[in-house]
Amino acid sequence: MSSLHTNVTREEEEIPQPQRPPTPPFYTTFAARGLHAQNFPAHKPRDLRIPSPQAITHVAWSCDGKRLAAVGIDKITRIWTPETSMEFRSATNFSGGHSDEVDYVSWNPTHPDLFCTSSQKDRRVVFWDARQSRHIQQIQLKVSPLQTNYSPDGKVLLCTTVGHPLVFFTFGKENEAAKETWQISDKDGSMVASTATFNHTGDGIILTHHSEHSLRIVDYPSLTLRENPAAHVGGCLAIALDPRGRYLASGGYDSIVNFFDLNEWICARTIASCENAISALSFSYDGEYLAIATTAPYLDIIATETGVPLHRVPALAPSPTVTWHPSKYVFAYCGQTKAREGSPPPAAVISLFGGGI
Repeated sequence: MSSLHTNVTREEEEIPQPQRPPTPPFYTTFAARGLHAQNFPAHKPRDLRIPSPQAITHVAWSCDGKRLAAVGIDKITRIWTPETSMEFRSATNFSGGHSDEVDYVSWNPTHPDLFCTSSQKDRRVVFWDARQSRHIQQIQLKVSPLQTNYSPDGKVLLCTTVGHPLVFFTFGKENEAAKETWQISDKDGSMVASTATFNHTGDGIILTHHSEHSLRIVDYPSLTLRENPAAHVGGCLAIALDPRGRYLASGGYDSIVNFFDLNEWICARTIASCENAISALSFSYDGEYLAIATTAPYLDIIATETGVPLHRVPALAPSPTVTWHPSKYVFAYCGQTKAREGSPPPAAVISLFGGGI
């Protein structure tokens, strides 16, 4: 990580500090629960700038946390091994699967080498094995894929689309003699959503839409509506599942983050310390911390059980995504710097924050 920039500008140092909520009940604190709170202010962001007129739009960790993938600036998917190096030239490039910019990347949760990418412009979903340079399968859609999300067993892939219903992919054989491949399911995907994610057991899907104020929780595979809790004024933009299975966090245009109890589907906690629309949410591997990305050039770290803001991380640009490492207190985020008079030209940015890497 020696090549990454750790200096922050005066503008980054002057980011507003979040308002502290009322003192939480003592039993919810780290001390009362016998836990050692992480010292996040002791860390600095580590930023890699890539000269590009395009932004990095998405980053994702492999299930074992050894690889970090980034997409957005061109037709190439770049994968780093952060424990070795995050220099631009150290990335492994995967190309040839897309004819236009790649927007999104998802790793298979059951295999550290398998991942898929998607592009809104060429309308393709491409499947890869990181052990080989060429893609293993390419599927052409009639609609533009927005986001992809694997089921816990890695056998189903959910794909939200731009203005069209969900697309389901399943992994299997067409017949006994055939090889296992990804196929578009004939499941009725009449539901339109901006984000869609499986629950931890794979028998439910949580759906949101940027123009809807409520969440939709449906059974899988029946797609029967199970719950429909109200969540945000103006629309819901981001969700994240607590790895422990206690909470679902949601964020919206209203700059609010809600924690829903997964047993009762009631709002157990509300975070009102953010000042801007929520772009992305991610829980740490143990569920104790929530990282919040907004349309502002910083990210917030919140204590899950108390809702107390612990640290505001300065960023070179607003980040469209944030994702914690699957086993360490480190998260990755990305974006693009703005053009300013007298400043260097815009650059795509990929950043890490935290210790252990």
